[in-house]
Amino acid sequence: MTAAKPIAIAIASGKGGVGKSTVAVNLGVVLAQRGSRVGLLDADVYGPNCHIMLGVDRMPPSTGTRMNPAIAHGLRVMSMGFLVKPGQPLAWRGPMLHSAIRQFVNDVEWGDLDYLLVDLPPGTGDAQLSVAQTLALAGGVIVTLPQQVSVADAQRGLELFRQLKVPVLGVIENMSYLSLPNGERMEVFGSGGGARLAADTGVPFWGEIPMDPAVRVGGDSGTPVVISAPNSATGMALTQIALRMVAAADAQIAQQLNEFIPVEVVE
Repeated sequence: MTAAKPIAIAIASGKGGVGKSTVAVNLGVVLAQRGSRVGLLDADVYGPNCHIMLGVDRMPPSTGTRMNPAIAHGLRVMSMGFLVKPGQPLAWRGPMLHSAIRQFVNDVEWGDLDYLLVDLPPGTGDAQLSVAQTLALAGGVIVTLPQQVSVADAQRGLELFRQLKVPVLGVIENMSYLSLPNGERMEVFGSGGGARLAADTGVPFWGEIPMDPAVRVGGDSGTPVVISAPNSATGMALTQIALRMVAAADAQIAQQLNEFIPVEVVE
């Protein structure tokens, strides 16, 4: 990575299928729309899809030995999806995965960034360790569904951040409910799991993101819901969460700077 080091934030879930990548993409777009210089690193090497949600299928030509990120909706994006054929599986062991993540961080011409969002794969394995070893993360964000099965795996992801000395900035509950035409809420995956996880672990709860067919449409068409339906309940929830995320990350960096004690050199 060149130029000034950005504030790096990892977005994790512990379990697949909770909409973590959708959340990461939309949070990044919100920040870019508000004038921040934002990079999105899709570290889900085995199942990359952030580029699809952003409507890009290739990156620009390389500059010498360095790769250039694609740009979509104001985001600078790097994904393994640019480097393999659609549907092509990757059967890499840990060292190759680690090498790929290091290349995505160090050999991509990211330019000057304010924030680098890292979309982690599900689970608590090699990719998470590689990201933590390669980047000085300002913090991690946990995405979960309300249901207990999802919360249990999300807690594993949260505890891994703590073991790696990565501050956990907040918990997000995705697909919290579906608004029915009669105004009632259908809680498809139960209720309250994200808030309980946050309370049990002493981490801020950043709110609920409702289910919305526009999210699926946006992901398939390459136009994130914060662009296609910014005033919807889902669009507004994602916007508020993005603002909470950067406020927490900025505060974490400020705290780290305040805790830094310079060493006095005695001649």
